[in-house]
Amino acid sequence: MSTARTARPGAAHRIAGLAEEALGGPLPVRLRAWDGSETGPAGAPAVVVRSRRALRRLLWQPGELGLAQAYVTGEIDIEGDLALGLRTMWAAVRERGLHAPRLAPADRARALATAVRLGAVGPRPPVPAAQARLRGGVHTKARDRAAISHHYDLSNDFYRLLLDDTMAYSCGYWASEDPGFTAAAAQRAKLELICRKLGLVPGARLLDVGCGWGSLTLYAAEQHKAQVTAVTLAREQAAHVREQVRERGLEHRVEVVCQDYRDITAGGYDAVSCVEMGEHVGDAEYPAFAAALHGFLRPRGRVLVQQMSRGADAPGGGAFIEAYIAPDMHMRPLGDTVGLLERAGLEVRSVESMREHYVRTVAAWHRTLEERWDDVVRLVGEETARVWRLYLVGGALAFEERRMGVDQILGVRPTRDGGSGVPVTPEDWYRGLDLS
Repeated sequence: MSTARTARPGAAHRIAGLAEEALGGPLPVRLRAWDGSETGPAGAPAVVVRSRRALRRLLWQPGELGLAQAYVTGEIDIEGDLALGLRTMWAAVRERGLHAPRLAPADRARALATAVRLGAVGPRPPVPAAQARLRGGVHTKARDRAAISHHYDLSNDFYRLLLDDTMAYSCGYWASEDPGFTAAAAQRAKLELICRKLGLVPGARLLDVGCGWGSLTLYAAEQHKAQVTAVTLAREQAAHVREQVRERGLEHRVEVVCQDYRDITAGGYDAVSCVEMGEHVGDAEYPAFAAALHGFLRPRGRVLVQQMSRGADAPGGGAFIEAYIAPDMHMRPLGDTVGLLERAGLEVRSVESMREHYVRTVAAWHRTLEERWDDVVRLVGEETARVWRLYLVGGALAFEERRMGVDQILGVRPTRDGGSGVPVTPEDWYRGLDLS
């Protein structure tokens, strides 16, 4: 850096000053701006502000969403390891007490004056094309269909690139520490574990609510000879599952229905599965959803809910997740979900944490994303590819650092006399589960 540039604060120094005032402490990362100026701790991950538009965006939208928009558009980048940069920021939040931007009127005036000096003042930048744009009342059927379509109808070809051959888009079960144990094996182990917990036998009637690309539906029908009704709101998913049903000759065992769970009228099922779909239901709607799960079952019928959670201090989904990945989603503490299921009349018989399993699952998806980066960009574009990079890296860290969890909750609809039919000591659930 030249002497003249060092003597006169550059854009990086001015931006750092603003950020430190807003966050309540020194930045734990190095900052490099579009004019070549640089400031911050040596050796720390470098955040690169590529254009004045990034600063303008953050003035209009301070906080997580503005940063995400700037990253997605490439206006801001992290040099090197994105996970290291995010981990450094989260550590500073915990250890140094940094907080989300809190701008008093005087702070806003100083920020605006700095922006004027940097030539960053202007109209609000357009929202990135990859951001969801939903209309209508939250959790109406039409809006829920649009929310699900935004994420799951992105492209079946994209998900085939990202996922393994099971097409399971949920936390796997890493039943072996063998280095050769693959992500696909972890998914098969998860599917087998769910079927065992549900007690599936040949001819058992299973309702798979939010069936995704049919991984559990197909596995239960093929391996356990169950009669499965698969339900999804996503048309692309329904088309994929129907195609797989035809290819595997399972028409006599599987029915695929593209509809809202609120429109399901049949009951008397032996088992109900809901694998990472409950997060999309909504907070106010969850009691009715839990009651519906109870109503779908016959007495002694079992339900397995695999669902993500967040702590009481951070419910919901988060600004980035709700804007780009899962609009209108809601996660709550595990205990709250258990309580809602119990109040619906279900007896919760087993709760198993899978948090560490999700760290490994998401890491496997991220490796595939980076290895197939050029293919992903050709398929969905640079902006959407960057959304997924941020989503997967941030998601793995959230599970690693216990900011998010995921659990399998097994419930049963008891009989009037309290009968459950669930084994008292279910050791067989885990015996020989390595399906590599």
